[in-house]
Amino acid sequence: MTGIGEIFWLFLILMALQPMFKQKMLNLARQRLIARLEKERQSRVILLVHRQETMSFLGIPVFRYIDVNDSEQVLRAIHLTDPEVPLDIILHTPGGLVLASMQIARAIHRHPGKTTVLVPHYAMSGGTLIALAADEIIMCEDAVLGPVDPQLGQYPAASLLRAVARKPIHSVDDKTLILADQAEKAIWQIREGVREFLIDTMAPEEADRLARLMSEGTWTHDHPISYRQAKELGLPVRSDMPKEILELMEFFPQPVRQQPAVEYLPIPRKFDAPR
Repeated sequence: MTGIGEIFWLFLILMALQPMFKQKMLNLARQRLIARLEKERQSRVILLVHRQETMSFLGIPVFRYIDVNDSEQVLRAIHLTDPEVPLDIILHTPGGLVLASMQIARAIHRHPGKTTVLVPHYAMSGGTLIALAADEIIMCEDAVLGPVDPQLGQYPAASLLRAVARKPIHSVDDKTLILADQAEKAIWQIREGVREFLIDTMAPEEADRLARLMSEGTWTHDHPISYRQAKELGLPVRSDMPKEILELMEFFPQPVRQQPAVEYLPIPRKFDAPR
C-alpha cells in the first residue's frame, strides 16, 4: 500500500508541475525564434503581445492592454539597443493607456536606426499610435489598425464635443461641460502627437490631414483600418510579412477552453488538380 501511495502522490506532483514545465518550454521556444529573427534581420526584436489570460489559481479571465509596465519594459529594451541598430516591434494588442502608448511611440520615433512595426493580426488604438511612430509598418493583408481618437471613460471625446455643441449651453450640466473641456484637450494632444510622428514621412499638409482623420472621431473607435485602406490613407505600409512572425504568434496561445471556438487540422492544404 505504501508503494501505491507514493506513486499516487508522485503522480499528483507531476500533474501540478506539468503546466509550469509546459510554459517553460514555450518560453524557451519563443526566445530561440526571437534570437533567430534578430540574427536574420540584424535588429532588436521587441514583442508587445496581449492575449486574454487566466489567473493560474482561480482560472478567472484577465484582459491585457498596454500599461505603464509595458512602456517601462519596451523603453528598457530600446535603451539597451545601440542607436544604429534597427528596431522591429511586433504588435498584437487592443490598445491601452495613452500615457504608456505615447511613451513607447516617442521612444520609437526618436530612435536613430530604422524602426519597423509588424502587425500580424491587429494593433488597435494605442497600438496604432505606436505603429504611426515607426518608419514603416508591415501588415498581413487581413490585419487591421484602428483610429486613435481618445476616450474619456465610456465616452468618445469627439462625441462629447458634438453632443455639447448641439445643445443650448444653459441645458448642459457642469459635469458634461468639464468632460467636454477635457475632451477638447485630449483630442488636441493626440492630434499633435500623431502629426509629430507623421511629418517625417509625408508633406506637412498630408500629416495634418491624416492626424485629424485618425484622432477626431471620423469613425467609431473599433473601426478596422485594413491594409488596403491604410495604403490609401498614405501610411507607409507593406504586406510582405516574414513567415517567422506568424510562426512566433503560435507561441502565444490563448487560454485553453473546454470546447475550442475555432478548430482545424493544423497542416498545409494544397490544391490537388483533378486527374
